[in-house]
Amino acid sequence: MTAPASGTAPRTRPTSPREMRRIAFAGAFGTGIELYDFLVFGLAAGLVFPHLFFPQSDPLMGTLQSFMAFGAGFMSRPLGGIIFGHFGDRVSRKTMLVITLLATGTCTVAMGLLPTYATVGALAPALLVGLRVLQGVFMGGEQSGAFIMVTEHAPQGRKALLGASVTAGSPIGSLLGIGTFQIVVLATGDAFSQWGWRIPFLASAVLIGIGLYVRVGISESPEFERLQAESKTRKVPIAGVFSHALIFLVAGILVNLGFNQFIFIVNSFTTSYAAQTIGFSQSEVLLAGLVGSAGMLVVVFIAGHLADRFGMARVMAVGALFQIVWAFPYFWLINSGSLPGLFLAMVAAYVGLSFVFGPMAAYYVSLFRPEHRYSGVALSYNLGAVLGGGLSPSIATALLGHFHGSVGISVYVAIGGALTLAGLAISSRHLNRRDATTDDQVTPAELQGAGQLG
Repeated sequence: MTAPASGTAPRTRPTSPREMRRIAFAGAFGTGIELYDFLVFGLAAGLVFPHLFFPQSDPLMGTLQSFMAFGAGFMSRPLGGIIFGHFGDRVSRKTMLVITLLATGTCTVAMGLLPTYATVGALAPALLVGLRVLQGVFMGGEQSGAFIMVTEHAPQGRKALLGASVTAGSPIGSLLGIGTFQIVVLATGDAFSQWGWRIPFLASAVLIGIGLYVRVGISESPEFERLQAESKTRKVPIAGVFSHALIFLVAGILVNLGFNQFIFIVNSFTTSYAAQTIGFSQSEVLLAGLVGSAGMLVVVFIAGHLADRFGMARVMAVGALFQIVWAFPYFWLINSGSLPGLFLAMVAAYVGLSFVFGPMAAYYVSLFRPEHRYSGVALSYNLGAVLGGGLSPSIATALLGHFHGSVGISVYVAIGGALTLAGLAISSRHLNRRDATTDDQVTPAELQGAGQLG
């Protein structure tokens, strides 16, 4: 079913400031748990999984296999995006967010209970990869759904700023994940590689309980309530994405692909590279990531505010250009073996990438119309995550082995920044051509700001 002409839809009640704060917190906290779950796996993949689950391989190959297990969770995310996007567009935005949060966290706790290769042999890595794939399915509907829920509730002129509360959940999750790992590494010492690594995974149970309490209490998206009231939900929402928004699907894939290339090299690959190849201690690398995540937590809101004033694509392009410029200095500083160089490299990377990440929620929501928005956002965002974040640690490890240095990785990172710019340019051209209607949750001016680079 297609949308009726502009102006025929009844307006829904505005979201109160108090309710908006609760919704923003629910989006941030849920996304924080998602990033926590992903990050503890990524850190463990670089630090302990090679000898716990892949001991039959040499150190470099064991690390590569661990990162491939990490990437397996990304590979299943588009499937989750299709499944939860479908039901999020047809049944309920809110219900999908509750289900994905509970299931994602449950998979993380289960990973903390797994036997290792020394106990059950080849079954151990098989179980690890299986849980990771299942977790990826549920994560496929998590962050994209939070993007939509917060932005559809947000008032005009503050969508990027309030949407930044969802992206702020990622540095919150990073702070929780890195902080937990740092504490556990220091507290357990040599026992960390024996049993201490399980603690961050099991701790996810506490976060799940808090997240569920917050999310169950929020109201349904007013845009979705309006779609249901007017019987405008589609039987197959994903069909609308391919028939009416294919160019925006491509743009969304490119934007997140480039961003994820660098951010997962920073928060996952660097942990292994800086410690095992350059010689930094695990605690030093984790602390640098902790400081960088704290910087990102602040800057995503600044970027969101600037995006509401000057246009989302303009602000995001600044971050993409930074990625291109910083690709080589990032590794030069780490390779110097200097602790200040490590901190400068990682903190600057987190802060610079915040200009892409901060406005991302409102940007993705602006690409797709409400009747197929969950499907479009989930598929484009997660395909970008697969091609960028899911593959980048493994590709970086392979490039390191092939070139015997970081030059190939720097080129790879710079290409990622160029892909983000390409996605922004594509959406710039086509968003400015698309007529804005009252069926969209963005005004014509905001659509222009979302896409216009010049």
